[in-house]
Parts: sequence; C-alpha cells; structure tokens
Amino acid sequence: MTDDRIFIFGAGRAGRGLARALRDGGIHITGLHGRHADAAQGITAGAPPASLGSATCVLVTVRDAQLDGALATLAKASLAPRSVVLHASGSADPRGLVELRKAGHPCGTFHPLVALSDPAHAPQSLRGAWIGIDGDPEAREVSARLAAALGANVLYIPPGEKPRYHAAAVFASNFPTILMCLAEELLGEAGIDPDVGRRALHPLFASAVENLRGGAGAGALTGPIVRGDADTVERHVAALQAHPDALDAYRALSRAALRWIRERGTAGARMAEIERLLGATDRSPSYPTVAGTGTPTPGSRDST
Repeated sequence: MTDDRIFIFGAGRAGRGLARALRDGGIHITGLHGRHADAAQGITAGAPPASLGSATCVLVTVRDAQLDGALATLAKASLAPRSVVLHASGSADPRGLVELRKAGHPCGTFHPLVALSDPAHAPQSLRGAWIGIDGDPEAREVSARLAAALGANVLYIPPGEKPRYHAAAVFASNFPTILMCLAEELLGEAGIDPDVGRRALHPLFASAVENLRGGAGAGALTGPIVRGDADTVERHVAALQAHPDALDAYRALSRAALRWIRERGTAGARMAEIERLLGATDRSPSYPTVAGTGTPTPGSRDST
C-alpha cells in the first residue's frame, strides 16, 4: 500500500486496464475520466470532477493525438499543489508539460511496454512487464512506486532518446504481427487454406519467442541465413518476386541477420553469396524514381 492517489485521465482500453491493475495493486484511484460517462464503470465525462483535486498524481492515458488537448485541460483545472502529472505516451514529449511544470507540477512518462488491448487482462499482462519512465525526479519516484504496485519493472528512458526507445518498442510489438500476416498471406497464395495456414504458423511463432527466453536475440537465430544456405535463399528470393512487400521485408531482415552472424565470427564464401543474392535483387514491381535523382517516388509503384 502507498499514499498515492491516482486520477486517470483517459478511459480507453489503456486507461481502464491501468485503473484495474493499479486497484489490484493497492493503489487508490480517485477517478477515471473519459469522453463518455459510464456510471457502471465509474467513468466521468465533461468537465473534470472535483475528485481530480484530491489526486496526488494524474495519469494521462489518451492517444498521442489527444495529448496536448488533455494537458491543456489539466493546466486550467484545479490540481492539488505539487501533484505529479504522468502521461503514457512512449514517443511524445508534449509541449503541454511546460505550463504544468511552471505551475509547480512535476511531470514525466509512464509507458507500459505491453499491449493493453483487454482491460480485464491488464493485471496479469502488467505483472512482470516493464514500464518506460522519464521526467522530473518526483515524477520518476511516483512512476517507480506505481510500477512496483503493478508487479512490473522500471526501464529508465535516457534523455532525448524517446524516439529510438519507442521505435524499438514498435519493432518488438507491432512488426511481429505484420510478419505473421505476411507469412499467412504467402501460405494462402501457395494454395493452403487460410485457417490451416494460421494454425500451422502460430506454434512456429510461439517456439521462436520461447527460444528468445534462453538468451540474446542473435543467439536464437535459426534458418537458412545462419546455415549459410545460399541455394535456399535464392529460391526464396525468386518465389517472392511477385510479392513486393514480403520481398522487401525478407531482404531487410536477412541483411540484418547477416550482420549479427558476422559479429559472431561466421563468414566465408557462403555468406558473401547470400549477401550478393540479397543485394542484387530488384523489387518487382519496382518503385519509379524521381526524374534525375534516382530517388523512389513515395506512395507509387511502376505498373509495368
């Protein structure tokens, strides 16, 4: 138990999930405020309620596009003196924090590194997860206490590094889903029933995630790149010529794999041949270039 009293500004899935998880962790939630009131869930709407003034910390969980507006509302509201304002954006350093700091409110980031898609599962999802935090010293102290109440770990985001930090989070959380969609699409194009293909790929994906638990990412690599199997890579590249998005992804990720394999001391003629295959492959259909520059034209493809 702590003396923190938290008002959550933003009643979407993240806000409702954090409210539930923090309550389970013994944190007193003074209010949950959103765009639409819901008495059954204790959600208020409209002008911020009086309970906002009793909170020692306001946790803003709106979308990034709504963040400046939410902070402007808080700057005009009756917050408790020295109450902390945290926001849950992993990428933004919102301008609205300037006015709140001028008014004496320490500010910072409280960004859960976990997908909060279902509020009912948030307590379990957050337990053992990591929370990215930054900001003023008092804000970081509150964030650390809230993370402890959730059973989560704290990751301190270095100053000025939020874009790189958040890009890493996107790689880990969003791109695996995109890769699975591409894999399912390729199986479908090969004539395999979509439902069968999906069920066949998911255990493979789960086994790759399990391999990562054993150590560093590069050490968990398997497949033709690690084996130096240039013949298989050549067949893959040929098969993907008609699927430009998958071909781009295959080439980019395979080149990254080559870099890590070399760093482990594995090189030789086979790796050089794989690099040649990946580098010599043109995207088909290709992007047209801006006349005289060689620069691809964004958002367009050659129709030939």
